[in-house]
Amino acid sequence: MTGPSDAPVAPHVEGAPATDAAAALLGALVGRGVQHVVVSPGSRSQAPALVATELERLGHVQLHVRIDERVAGFTALGIARETGMPAIVVCTSGTAVAQLLPAALEAHHAGIPLLLLTADRPPELRGVGANQTTRQPGLFSSATRYDADLAVPECTDPTGTSDQTAMLRAVAADAFDAAVGRGQWSPGPVHLNLPYREPLSGPIPSWLDDAVAAAGPVARGGQAGTPVSGALYQGGGGIGVPDVAAPDTALPTALDHGPRTVVVAGADAGPGAEALAHEGRWPLIAEIVSGSRYGRHVVHGYRQLLRDPQLGGRIERVVVFGHPTLSREITALLSDPDVEVIALRGPGEPLGLNGATRSVEAVAVAVDGEDADIAARERAWLGAWMRASRAAAVDLSAPAPDADGLASEVPRERLEAVSAELGAMRAPVDREILVDAVWRATWPHDRLFFGSSRLVRVADAVLGGKKVPVHANRGLAGIDGTVATATGVALASQGAGAHGVTRVLLGDLALLHDAGALAAAPGEPEPRIQVIVGNDGGGTIFDGLEVARTADPHAVDRVLYTAQRVDLAHLAAAYGWEYTRVTTRSALDQALTATGAARHLIEVPLPR
Repeated sequence: MTGPSDAPVAPHVEGAPATDAAAALLGALVGRGVQHVVVSPGSRSQAPALVATELERLGHVQLHVRIDERVAGFTALGIARETGMPAIVVCTSGTAVAQLLPAALEAHHAGIPLLLLTADRPPELRGVGANQTTRQPGLFSSATRYDADLAVPECTDPTGTSDQTAMLRAVAADAFDAAVGRGQWSPGPVHLNLPYREPLSGPIPSWLDDAVAAAGPVARGGQAGTPVSGALYQGGGGIGVPDVAAPDTALPTALDHGPRTVVVAGADAGPGAEALAHEGRWPLIAEIVSGSRYGRHVVHGYRQLLRDPQLGGRIERVVVFGHPTLSREITALLSDPDVEVIALRGPGEPLGLNGATRSVEAVAVAVDGEDADIAARERAWLGAWMRASRAAAVDLSAPAPDADGLASEVPRERLEAVSAELGAMRAPVDREILVDAVWRATWPHDRLFFGSSRLVRVADAVLGGKKVPVHANRGLAGIDGTVATATGVALASQGAGAHGVTRVLLGDLALLHDAGALAAAPGEPEPRIQVIVGNDGGGTIFDGLEVARTADPHAVDRVLYTAQRVDLAHLAAAYGWEYTRVTTRSALDQALTATGAARHLIEVPLPR
C-alpha cells in the first residue's frame, strides 16, 4: 500500500501558454455570440475544457459534457439547428477527432454552423510514433468552411494584450464568420486544430471575463471574400468554387404568371415556400420535414398526384425551397430536363439534378398586369390540384362515438355502442396511427424531430398541414446521431424557461445506433424530451425497396433488415429514462401528453 508521502505530486504551474491561448480563442468566440460549448474529456484538451468551465461559471455559456465525441458533435449540431448559431465542440487528440466526422459531414451538407476545436500534439511529435497522435489537420477539409492548424502557443499573457492573443482573436473572428456564412461562405463546419505543449493547463487568466465583453469584429488582412482555407461549395464531392450569387443577381428573380407552376419545399425550407405558394396561387408540395406543410395550398397525397399525367405530368416550372429527399417522385420531377427548375440558394449544396437548374438568391411573383386568360388558366390549374388533394387526403381521426347508441334505452343497442367504443380504444397502433398521434400532440411551442427511418416516409405520405417547428438530419439522411441532435434541439429551445417538449420519432435501429446519446451528465439540466420508438425489430424500410423482391429473403434479413432483440425497457432503465410501452391509440395519446420525468422513452411495437 502506498503511503501519503509516496503519492505522486503534480508540479506547481504558475501559468500555461495553453490555457492563456485557449482563453483568448474561446473568449473571442463567445464574445462573437457563441452561447453553447460541448466538451468531451481528454488530457490534451484540458486547457480549452477548463476555460469553458470558467466561462460557464461567469455566466457566458452553457456547458454540456458528453463522454462520446460523436454524441458531442451531434449535440452541438442540434443546438445550432435550433438557434442558427454555432456551438463549440472541444475534444482531445487521436481517434476522438475522427468521431466528429459524421456530424461535420451532416453540418456541411445541411448548412449548419459548427465550431470544432480539436487538441493536438505539437508538430515535433507528429509522424514519429508519439502516443495518441495522427494527422489531424485537414481531416475535415472536404467539408469545412475554414480549416486552420494553429501555431503552438509559446508564452503566457498576464494582461491579455500579447501578439499571440491578438492573433487568436483574429482567428476566432474569421472562424466565426465562416461558420455562420458571412462573406462568400454558406453556413457550415469550421475546424481549428490546437496543438499544445506541456504544461497542458494552468490558472485561468484574470482577463477572461473582460475579454468576452470586449470581443468584436477585428481588422483582418486580405481582400474581402478571399477564401482562407477549407472547402466552400463543392461539385462532385471535391473542393470547388463557392456557390454565391453573381453581382447582378441582388434583386429577386421575378416569376411571371403563365407556366404551370408548383412550389416544392424540402428539408429546412421554412415559411418562405408557403408564402410564395400563397402569393403566386400555386400548389405547394411540402415534405413533412420542410417546416412549410401548412396553409391553403398544401397538396395532400402529392406522390400519387405527381405520377398523374394530368397533374404531375403537365408541370412546366418548379420553384424549390430547401433540400427535397423523401420521395422518388420529387426527385424524378427535379431531374426532368423538360421542366424549368428554379432553386432558392440555401445553406446546403446547390440543387442541379436536371443539369439546367437555376440557383437564385430570392424570388418574387411578378407584379405586372396579369392577362385574364392566364389568370383563368392558373385558377384552373390550382383548382385541379386542390380537388385531387382533397380526394387524396387521409383522415386518421377516430370514428365519432355513437351518442345515440350509448344513450339508447335498448340494451342491445347500448351494448353494441359500448363494444364499438371499447374496440376503438383497444385497436392496435400501426404506423399511420403512430405518426398521426405524434403530429396531433405537437404544437408550436414544441419541437418535432424525425429520424431517417421508415416512419418519416409514412408521416410524409399521410399527415396533413400544421405549422409546427420540425427538424431532421436530411443533409445526408443518415440515422447517425438522431437522439443526440434532438437533445441539442431540446437544450437550445428550452432555455430561459421556455415551454414545450421535444419529441423524437424514429425507428428501433436509429435509436440503437445512437444509444449512447441517452446518457445524461450528472448535474446538468435535463431537457424535456420524448423519444418515441416504432419498434418493428429491424430495418423494415428495406422491405419496400426493389432488393426485397430480387434478393434471397434470408440474405435480406441478415444484412439489410438486421433483426434486433434489444430490451428497450432495460435500455431506458440503464440510462435513467422513464419508460412506457404502448399498444393502443388511447394509451399512446396518454403517454404523449402525460407530465412526469423530463426524459421519456415510449416504445410502440409494430408489425414488420
